[in-house]
Amino acid sequence: MAWTTQQLAALETAIAQGTTRVTFEGRTVEYRSLADMIRLRDLMRRDLGAASPPAITYAGFSRGDGT
Repeated sequence: MAWTTQQLAALETAIAQGTTRVTFEGRTVEYRSLADMIRLRDLMRRDLGAASPPAITYAGFSRGDGT
């Protein structure tokens, strides 16, 4: 399913408020638990490419003599 950032924001707002009911564009969905909502939020973030910030790596250099 194609998610929108607005749908994700609505879900995150409901999670932050501790409610299991989300209304978006005139539609209301009631989830069984906050755990279900968090799983959906994680799925939506992955699908939207917002799961986590990119990892930062740093190059390391050695002279090869143990110092």
